Amino acid sequence: MEPLARGETSVWLRQPGRGVVADEAPISLEEVTEARARFVRFEPVLHALFPTDGWEGQIRSELIDYPATPNLLVKCDHALPMAGSVKARGGVYELLCYVEDLALRRGLLAPGQPLEALLSPASLAVLGASRVVVASTGNLGFAIGRVARAFGLQAQIHMSHDAKTWKKDRLKAIGATVVEHASDYTGAVARARLAAEAKGAYFIDDEDSRRLFVGYAAAAAELASQVSARGLEIGAGSPLIVYLPCGVGGAPGGITAGLKQIYGEHVLAVFVEPVASACVFAALAVGGGAPVSVYDFGLRNDTIADGLAVPSASPFVLQAIGRNIDAVVAVTDQAMVRWVRRAWAEAGLRLEPSGASGFAALAPFIDQARTAGLITDDARPVHVVWTTGGSMLPEAEFSALLATD
Repeated sequence: MEPLARGETSVWLRQPGRGVVADEAPISLEEVTEARARFVRFEPVLHALFPTDGWEGQIRSELIDYPATPNLLVKCDHALPMAGSVKARGGVYELLCYVEDLALRRGLLAPGQPLEALLSPASLAVLGASRVVVASTGNLGFAIGRVARAFGLQAQIHMSHDAKTWKKDRLKAIGATVVEHASDYTGAVARARLAAEAKGAYFIDDEDSRRLFVGYAAAAAELASQVSARGLEIGAGSPLIVYLPCGVGGAPGGITAGLKQIYGEHVLAVFVEPVASACVFAALAVGGGAPVSVYDFGLRNDTIADGLAVPSASPFVLQAIGRNIDAVVAVTDQAMVRWVRRAWAEAGLRLEPSGASGFAALAPFIDQARTAGLITDDARPVHVVWTTGGSMLPEAEFSALLATD
């Protein structure tokens, strides 16, 4: 932890050669299959709710080549419809589960009935009397708030002090209630949980939700099909290495769980965190796999990457996939901003700092992985940087990032 306390990039590596091991609370293939089926059922509904997003209701992003860099691919979740971030997967999936369950309980839907019935005036009236609550540093709240309001649900979004003003303003503009807290993410979650209990609302718990986690895991099959379509064979000599931005851990954890089901030991999951908010790093390096606070190690949880500003990792994520996280790279704010500018100049990718963090982890991870023997000299790895957040940035916000020293 000492390099982190000095504000320097640092790498934690799982012991090479361990393969896939049993976690305490693993998800099943059946859960992931159910999630994929639910996404498909909701496609016509989502298309009807967001007709101007230029899509068919599929929560799906491109896999593209990074220019002039062999074997470097980009999974473009920064451009996902509805949310412009990976939160359109897990967070929105749990919201869809709630909407479908509520409709079935209230008799708005019969089992097996097409979900377009949710768009009838009678259904929307019932949904409008229901409330969802979530806490967020920014992107999760924005995703859930936007989709909840499209269904007519009341949405209360508890935002930590890290959340960007433009995300709060856009939520307010569509009728979501934004509750601002001077606390960090962990404090906002605690206050949101209490508010939900007091109001009898449905709480989407980013710290402890199996549904949310499974929604992210469903993305693994999408990536696998895209990798296969390129004719890339993943195996012992050609591992898939995926760089995943990490806040509390739900999105990278779920994606990792899904990828491990498909590729086993031939996929390496690299979580990427800001130096000041390296909560999964701390849990694995010194916490024995249990959450610890970054504050206890002199880290301030103060980062330009608002979507990753979390002081303690999710206990559920650590139980569900923690033993199979292959590496954690803590990167500096300066490195993330440099990659915001570079990705725009070289590839036309419009990213937030959190969305660019995976690029900043490439060189540190590869260097340490080769030294440790995690990547051998004769290996032909396929690197995938998973981007998230940025396509919906207001022009003034993005221009300011490009001008940052």
